[in-house]
Amino acid sequence: MNPIEITRLGLTVLAISSSVAQAQEPRNITPAAPPGLAISDFAVRDGDSRLKGQTIIPEASTAKPGDTGRRAHSNVRLFVPAKAEESQEAAIAAPKAAVGPPFSGFYIETPASLACLYALVTPIGGCNPNAVTANATGGSKVVAIVDAYDNPSILTDLQRFSAQFGLPSPTATNFQVVFAAGARPALDNGWALEEALDVEVVHALAPGAKIILVEAASSSYPDLMQAEDIASSMVTAAGGGEVSNSWGGAEFSRELSYASHFNGKTNVVFFASTGDAPGVSFPSTLPSVIAVGGTSVSRNVETGKFRQETTWADGGGGASAYVPRPPYQDVISSRVGDVRGVPDISFDGNPNTGVWVYCGTSCGASDQGGWYIVGGTSVGSPAIAAMVNSAGGFAANSDIEHQKLYAHLGTASFFNVNLGVCGPYAGFFTVSTNAAKLWDFCTGLGSPRGLSGL
Repeated sequence: MNPIEITRLGLTVLAISSSVAQAQEPRNITPAAPPGLAISDFAVRDGDSRLKGQTIIPEASTAKPGDTGRRAHSNVRLFVPAKAEESQEAAIAAPKAAVGPPFSGFYIETPASLACLYALVTPIGGCNPNAVTANATGGSKVVAIVDAYDNPSILTDLQRFSAQFGLPSPTATNFQVVFAAGARPALDNGWALEEALDVEVVHALAPGAKIILVEAASSSYPDLMQAEDIASSMVTAAGGGEVSNSWGGAEFSRELSYASHFNGKTNVVFFASTGDAPGVSFPSTLPSVIAVGGTSVSRNVETGKFRQETTWADGGGGASAYVPRPPYQDVISSRVGDVRGVPDISFDGNPNTGVWVYCGTSCGASDQGGWYIVGGTSVGSPAIAAMVNSAGGFAANSDIEHQKLYAHLGTASFFNVNLGVCGPYAGFFTVSTNAAKLWDFCTGLGSPRGLSGL
């Protein structure tokens, strides 16, 4: 049997439910909101890693005509697995684990497998998501997240996620939602999924940190900048930390006019995703933002054993058209020339090697909510922000954090991703002892291995 396909207003999405559910009409909450996400039941051959399916780009993650310079989109992609044969469903429906992956038979990343891959715990050979159980334990002070619109079930989403993976349960003490405009924003199903992803990834990799989710009234840049200012002020007031931004859009000639929202904030380091298409994305191009790109996790298709990270062909990266080269990139001037190059650093972003995310009724899944396999560079910004938080350095600003990152160019602190392509930049993959050639437009410095370079 083919997967049940629900198509409404240009969005086709499946979620995985722990119980059999009928497909629902997506919820279009307001005329401006994208359609909701539909749900179907799913069964999978236990242990079958050769997952087949399709990648879906939600409407909230799609750039539209007229958006450039005016509004942002999220950077989420969903991997929708093909359904098992109908004749096998009753016998092989994958059971929901009490603690660990919500469904067996997938090599989709969990908090424990990410902690293993990126050396936040003592690595176990292969870092199989279905076998490793040790979660990261670091984190302190604050990680703020800026997103658009509202996810009214976000706390219960995070609590459900935490219970599934054996993480500390968040409470009103260490998790806070702030409405940037003073009133609850409208519900947007696609952005609700973005918010679930962001807070769950931060909590997975820095469970000791307080999370502040600042919801902008809309995805317009003025509204997002209002939220950015509130987020950075709250981080400063809390004694320092990070601000993660998983959204962005195409570059535009006035982008540096927004730089003041990211520059010189006391004890705040800013992060932004580089986008899910070849080329560069604002605000990751700004000098005082750590630009986070995407990689792919290569595993043995039979055993799930980790092999290495490669590039993600759709990960954003390149040379800015408007931002001059910042001083911390002088060491790679032979690569970037006189302009800002992105990304600075990368993390797993390929939806085919994505992460588990729980999103409840706010995503339009069902009355029970649903589990999603999510990728995109939206994974990387909160992940690296959480890892920097766990490292405990708490730089005075982003420029100092940038200097630290580039001081570790070519060291064991980063895995030099040198296999694969991204957009038009395949020619930049050259294995060499030349320091400049250890940075590239596909993955920047590479991906972190432990916290020493952060």
